[in-house]
This record gives sequence, C-alpha cells and structure tokens, in this order.
Amino acid sequence: MIRFWGIVLGIFSICLLPVAVVGGDIVHADDGTPKGPGCSNNFVLVKVQTWINNKEDHEFVGVGARFGTPMQSKEKHANRTKVSLADPPDCCSPPTKEVVGDVLLVHRGNCKFTTKAKVAQAAGASAILIINNRKELYKMVCDPNETDLHIGIPAVMLPKDAGASLEGSLQSGVPVAVQLYSPDRPLVDTAEVFLWLMAVGTILCASFWSACSARAASIEHEKLLKDGPEDFSEIENTGSSGVVDINTTSAVLFVVIASCFLILLYKFMSFWFVEILVVLFCIGGVEGLQTCLVALLSRWFKHAGESFVKVPFLGAVSYLTLAVSPFCVIFAVIWAIYRRVYFAWIGQDILGIALIITVLQIVHVPNLKVGTVLLGCAFLYDIFWVFVSKALFHESVMIVVARGDNSGEDGVPMLLKIPRMFDPWGGYSIIGFGDILLPGLLIAFALRYDWAAKKRLRDGYFLWSMLAYGSGLLVTYVALNMMDGHGQPALLYIVPFTLGTFLALGRKRRELGVLWSKGEPDRTCPHAQPPQPAQPAH
Repeated sequence: MIRFWGIVLGIFSICLLPVAVVGGDIVHADDGTPKGPGCSNNFVLVKVQTWINNKEDHEFVGVGARFGTPMQSKEKHANRTKVSLADPPDCCSPPTKEVVGDVLLVHRGNCKFTTKAKVAQAAGASAILIINNRKELYKMVCDPNETDLHIGIPAVMLPKDAGASLEGSLQSGVPVAVQLYSPDRPLVDTAEVFLWLMAVGTILCASFWSACSARAASIEHEKLLKDGPEDFSEIENTGSSGVVDINTTSAVLFVVIASCFLILLYKFMSFWFVEILVVLFCIGGVEGLQTCLVALLSRWFKHAGESFVKVPFLGAVSYLTLAVSPFCVIFAVIWAIYRRVYFAWIGQDILGIALIITVLQIVHVPNLKVGTVLLGCAFLYDIFWVFVSKALFHESVMIVVARGDNSGEDGVPMLLKIPRMFDPWGGYSIIGFGDILLPGLLIAFALRYDWAAKKRLRDGYFLWSMLAYGSGLLVTYVALNMMDGHGQPALLYIVPFTLGTFLALGRKRRELGVLWSKGEPDRTCPHAQPPQPAQPAH
C-alpha cells in the first residue's frame, strides 16, 4: 500500500508543479503594449488602504496605468486623501461637483482611460481610481496614436468588488479616504533561503536513506550468497524488496502523463477539483509520514517494529506502524480542515517532505541513461508549459495551475511553500515537488553508486551533484528576482547544473560507460574460483 500510493502521488506531484513560483507578480514590463512620451510606466500593483468614517478599513489592491505619475513606493510618503464619486460616473466629461484635491472614483467605459485621466486632472483631482467591470485587474494602456501625453496624476484600476465597496460607502454619505502606494519587493526574502535549505535538506536525507537501504540489501545479498551458493542464480534475479526501478519507457511516459494531467487541471480547475487533489495529497502524506516515522522510531522500538499482526485487507502490519498510523491520519485531517489558515503551510510542508522522501526511497533510477532521459524530458516539459504554452493558451498553463486560478484556493497542495515574511506584498515562495523529486532521483543514484564503489566523498559523484543542484536552485531564485517575481521553470536551471555535472565527471573519470548502462560497479562473486597457476611440467 505504501509503495502504491507513494508512486501514485509521486506521479501526481511530478505532473503538477515542476516550477518555482512566488506569490503575486508586482512589476509587469509587458513590452507588447504601446509606449511613448508620457506613457512609459511599468505596470505595478498598488496598495489602496481605505478609511471609512475616519476608521482604517480594508486594503485593496489595484494596478497602476501605463500613463500618469509613478506611484510612491514608501507608505510614509503617501498622503491620505479624500475620495469623491465622479458625476457623471464615467468621467468622460467634466464633473458637475468640485473635486479639487480629491481622489476621483469613476466607472470604466464610454471613453478612453487617458480621456478620463485628463478630465479628472483638469478638474483638479489628485488621482483617479477606475472601477473595472470585472473582478480581475486590467492593464490600462495608451492608444498607438496618442503621443506626448501630459497626465500628471496617478491612475489606478480597481477590481469590480473593491470599487463597489467604496462606491457603496460614498453613496451612503460616509466620508471615505485612501492612501495609494506601491512598495518595492525586497531583493531577497528569508523565505527563499529557508525554501532552498528545505529542498536541499530533503534530497540529502532521502539520498542517505536510499543509500543505507541499498547497502543493507547488498550486505544481505552477499550473506545469502555465502550461505547458499547453489541459489545464486535465483538470488541474482530477485530485486531489492520494496524498490521500483524505472526504465526509459516509463521516464518518457512520465512526461506524457504529466502533460495530459496538467491540461486536465488547467481546463477543469475548480473548487471540487482541488478538493480531490487535497484528498489524494492527504493519503500520500499519511503514507509518507508513516513510513518516515516508523523508520525513525524503529531504532528505539526495534521489537515493536519487528513484531507483526495480521490486519484485514492490509495483511501483516507491525505494531509500530499501528501505533503511528492514527497520529499520521489525525495530522493530515487537521491540516485538510484548517489548510486555509495562515500557519497551515507548516503542516503542508511536513506532509510534502515526508512524501518526497518516501517516493525517493521507493523509486530508483537504475543507471545514468534512465536519469538522463527522465531529466531531459522533464527539462523540455517544464520550458514548454511555462513559456511556450503562452502562445497556445494565451497564458502560462503551469503558472495558472500552480496559483490555483478559478479554484478559490491558494494554489494546489502539491508544493512546498513558506510565507514571505519581510515582503510588504506578502504571499508565498513556493517550489513544486517535481523540482525536488526529479533531480533527487539522480542524486540518490549517485550516492548509491559511490557507496557501492567504495568511493571517498570527494572522489564520488554525490557531493558534486548535490552542490550542482544547490547552485542550480540558487540560480533559479536569482532569475526569479531579476524577472520581478514572474514564475520560472526551475528545471531550466537545475537540470543543466545537475545532469551536466554528472555527465562531465563520468567522462573525465572514464566511468561514463558503466554509469550509463549498468549503474553499479563490477562486483566479484565470492564463490568464483581464482585461476590456478599452471603447474610446471615434470
């Protein structure tokens, strides 16, 4: 059962999110929209802090226009300003009421955005808030024939629900004021540092567990050979218990299944679809957490771990597993119920890390050939669904699925995330399971090979593969910040670092052939008879 759900959830996690994303893009360069004199601002998200009847109220988020005065980046430099409702509401003609110094709240439609801004500026307004006719934000641009604009007030688009809330307060006669500013996102947030440590630490733990299990199986294998040489051929054909070796065909199928499942998520993303994913994640998380806890606690409760009882439908189950399972189930259920609260990310990360470690313990890459095919296909898959899919679907399919758009949820559960604690925009730094699982399969293989070949740390492949993975993930976050928070395909950077390092070292050490095909060093059979020296003729 553990193996089954580990593999199933491992496939789901690979299908879903091999991409690193942060919560909320702040700056949108968007070179596809016209720029010109007076119309060259970057699109930035704007905080709209409100005061209703002189009491601090909701904070809304809008988007700044291509034209107008750039937004203040510091809250202390932004003034609290009275809001007035435009009359006429569309602000396509001069307002009938005095609005000097006020922020003018207007409706979208009937004339160009720049026309509304010019009318508001001519009436003496200090800024203009335009209510969109949809809940989403819309980028306000200039027409190609509009040149040399001189709009000296900020223009901000508000989503429909936020604008309706402000309009309702104004129509009821309650005084409304707002403060407009667009704080800069820090270059590096501590969340990214901890997320990097989590990813690297997860692979490190999983690799050592995998290598220890492989070494224990190898020792048992050699012991059986010594005790029963007549059963040599039977033992040779028996794989390691509980381990699944993937091949090149399954590696390619991974990407095909992943693409199909990703399209399915993209097309049918909804609240109920995410609920199904949450249930599957909880099942996999329970299996993963149970496996990790049993392996850890069996060091202190060896007798309970080695004593078994038959359970209907499950077969023989150890007493330690029976003791641990209720805790794992309760933990997952509590997370599922309270997953929308702020601190739920802790439970999600615990379940996710346990699942990843378990899958890396169960699923093995048998040689470098399979690892190269798997990572190579995942490399192309990641790039296609993050970048190329924009040309086909008019948006990045991978990022839309990662954010959980149209689901009412804060993203799908198959990812590790940490809140951006020092970011004024909040949100989360996240990394998909696939960005850890896929490179982790190759790195775990490297450590198993090193131990089987009795290589020293510096002479093996694990250390350098681990350093390469850490460097690739670091470059991913550098690119993420350079792109102003736009989602990046992490495997675009991780695969060349990790796989390239492995291949280069193998070729330099002239071991590439063994790594590529066999995946393990040559072993001498303990029962093989050494050649006898020739007897001298008498």
